[in-house]
Formats: sequence, C-alpha cells, structure tokens
Amino acid sequence: MLPALSRIGRRRSLRAGAALVVVLGLLLWWLLPLGDPAPTGTLSFSTGVRSGVYQRYGERLKGALAKDLPKVSIELQTSEGSQQNIARVATGKADFTIATTDAVATYLRDKKPGADRLRGCVRLYDDYIQLVVKRDADIRSVADLRGKTVAVGQPGSGVRLVADRLMTAAGLDPLHDVTPVSVGIDTMPKLLEDGDLDAFFWSGGLPTTAVADLAERFAIRLVPLEDPLIKQLQSAGGSTRYYRSAVMPADAYRNAQQGQAVPTVAVANVLVTTDRTDPAMTEAFTRTVIDSRDRIGREVHAAQLVDLRTAIYTDPLPLHEGAKRYYRSVKP
Repeated sequence: MLPALSRIGRRRSLRAGAALVVVLGLLLWWLLPLGDPAPTGTLSFSTGVRSGVYQRYGERLKGALAKDLPKVSIELQTSEGSQQNIARVATGKADFTIATTDAVATYLRDKKPGADRLRGCVRLYDDYIQLVVKRDADIRSVADLRGKTVAVGQPGSGVRLVADRLMTAAGLDPLHDVTPVSVGIDTMPKLLEDGDLDAFFWSGGLPTTAVADLAERFAIRLVPLEDPLIKQLQSAGGSTRYYRSAVMPADAYRNAQQGQAVPTVAVANVLVTTDRTDPAMTEAFTRTVIDSRDRIGREVHAAQLVDLRTAIYTDPLPLHEGAKRYYRSVKP
C-alpha cells in the first residue's frame, strides 16, 4: 500500500507543478509587454523661439518622454516657428514637431518637398492671435497699423503667415503700408517697450510668458480682432478656413486686459511627423503626449487643453498608423 500511495502522491505533485507552471505562464503573458519591442534610438523635436510656448512645451515633453521612453534620446531644435517646423519634418531634418493647421494646410497646398509624407499624431491646443500695443497707442484695429512699425514674426513662423493675412484682410499691404520687422517673441516685447515698435503680432497659447511678463512691467493693451475682419480673412478660402473666431478670457493677461475679454482669431496646433517614423515609436510618443497633459499643464497652461476626445482630429493631415494604434488601444 505504501508504494502505491507514494506513486499517487508523486502524480498529484506533478499535476500541481504543471498547473503552477501554466498559471505562472499566463500571469507573465498578462503582465509582460508583447508585440513591438520598446522603442530605442534618437529623435529630434523641432520647437520654436526660446521664450515661446512651443519651446516651453517641448522642454517639458522631453522630460516626460525620458521617463516613458528611457531608451530614446530626445534632441530639441529651436526654430522660427510653424512654417520652418513643417519644412524640417517633411524633409527629414526633424522627426516630430508642433505646427498650426493653417501653416500645415499652406505647405500641403503649395506641394512643397515631402508634403505627401506628413502625418498627424495629436490635435493639441489652440494658438490665439495677439496684437499688442502700448496702452495709450492710437491703434484700435488692424487697419490703424497703416504707417506704423510692426513686428510680424520671423519668415519661418506661423505668426508671420497670419499677420500678413490679417493685414491684407484689413486692406493693408503687409510690405508697403507698414514697416514690417521680422523678429520673434523673444525680441518683440523689449522693442515695444523701448519705443522701437508701435505694435507686434504674436500667435501662441494663453498665456504666453513673454507677453505676461511685459504686461507686468509695462502698460500694454490687446487690440480686438472683430468678426467682420475674421470673415474677410476666411473669405480667401483654402488654408484660411482653419481660422475661427475666439475670445481671450479676461484673466489671460490681467494687467493688459483690465478685466475685459478680447475677441480674436484662434487656430489649432497639431503634433506632426511623417510616414517614415516607426509606428511603435509614434504610438509611444502619442501616448506620452496625452498622459503627460496634466503634469505639463501645471507649468505650460496651454497643455491643459489637450483633450483625448478631440486629439484624433488632425485635419488637414491623416493620422499616422502608430497614432491610430494608440487611439484604438484607449477606445472605450
């Protein structure tokens, strides 16, 4: 009897051991990542001028990516803005960037190099067009800029694109009816403060630190961009359809607005890459952008407006395959 009992005990032990192996295997299958291996390598991210929202957002996104993608090195490239950003990505000089949808649509319309390779990942936050003047200036509308010295952004910037279009809509020739100054937001505030400018255009998320800092030390005002002007702007068609009426809330720049909301023009930003970018890398990058929203938003307010419900709408660009994978993975 004892040998028989011993054999029965061994069989039970073997079955129990086999069951344990199956359970452990299933547990490991559940817990360990499968499919594409973790992304590795180096990525370049084209941002904007040093004191602009693109650069501040890029710096904080780089920190979030370092945690989520520890085997990927992220290199930031400052730039003049949206137009230069798109050209860099389209021609392989950068892997990811942020750009306004009007600038993207213009690049596509003009069929510039690599335009057909561009892909969207995330609709981000909106840029608000800001026309800044001294508080006592005699400028109450865009039309009043005639004969003035106006900073219009650098040639490769998104603000240059919309500033020229707004002045044209107001009946001004951007090259001859004003004295245009091609500088960025890192330079504009000081020039206005020193009396070297009568006004400057800026396109950025709210609040833009450089404008907020200027309002703290110098009396400025934001010029309203009213509906009739916006309708005239949109009437050109094509890429101008990405502009929409918006309102800068009264607390965007408290000192400058003195309790008043200011009507203006808004345009959406998108995270852009190309069809060359590895789908696994793009999926991981997109996931970090969404997951880091609140963390980055504590320092860059515009980032709080990134919304998973609208992030998928990257018109005029089709979604990258990797971004599609991410959105499928989080679909309820």
